[in-house]
Amino acid sequence: MPGKPLDPSSPRALLGAELRVARERASLSQAALGEKLFVSGSYVGQMEAGTRRITLELATAIDQVLGTDGFFTRNCGKQGKSKYPEHFVEAAEAEAEARAIREYAPLVVPGLLQTEAYAREIFHAYQPTAPQAVIDQLTEARLDRAKLLSDPTTPLFWCVFDEAALRRVVGSPAVMAEAMRHIADFIRARRIIVQALPFSAGAHASVSGSLKLMDFEDAPPLAYIEGNGTGMLLDDPSQVAHHSLTYDLLTASALSPRESLALIESMAEDYAHDQHA
Repeated sequence: MPGKPLDPSSPRALLGAELRVARERASLSQAALGEKLFVSGSYVGQMEAGTRRITLELATAIDQVLGTDGFFTRNCGKQGKSKYPEHFVEAAEAEAEARAIREYAPLVVPGLLQTEAYAREIFHAYQPTAPQAVIDQLTEARLDRAKLLSDPTTPLFWCVFDEAALRRVVGSPAVMAEAMRHIADFIRARRIIVQALPFSAGAHASVSGSLKLMDFEDAPPLAYIEGNGTGMLLDDPSQVAHHSLTYDLLTASALSPRESLALIESMAEDYAHDQHA
């Protein structure tokens, strides 16, 4: 196994490339290696593409299965400690590599579209007794993550907002007015696609919670579902296909992008009026 040091600028991607070399040297397919590691072939593909980190447990198993003399065990720590909560680490890292992200936001504005004021209010609500330094750190990490949309073309970001996420007042009318204008600016710049799912739509395909779908250039797609302090990244093709259909059903029930923009801009004006009132 090559003993060259990993490039610190992208250790996860390089470690994944080394995994692909070692697997092919052992004449194993992704599915065959996955079977020996008790994960799916898609999971192996994600690790090789650098969209999923190689955990210490898996690194140890990989060294044993591929006979790589402790290489992966030694180097998996070089992927670095994440600044995100443990349940969101893999999803955040995969998100940064995605070519397309589709998200359903049932309760709050998704992290990639939050303003600083909105994010602070959310973190204060999650952790009301946390020191200000902790809130500052969490907010900074979220805003840094949102830079993903600073590229004018990639990734494609398509979001379905439940009407509840638009009408729930986070912080104050002033915070909400800014948040709505922020979303509208992205839409008018043709950087994102947004649809609003109105209350009048009634029961819908994802009434039980949030959903994020991610597609990649050279790796299988992923689905991410999240709860309070927990999250699950799914790579099983049948599960991802099911959640993809769920998202399609959501878009079919939602307002058109043009109607959604009109609603969001109208709400921005209403919140601004409430602020002055």
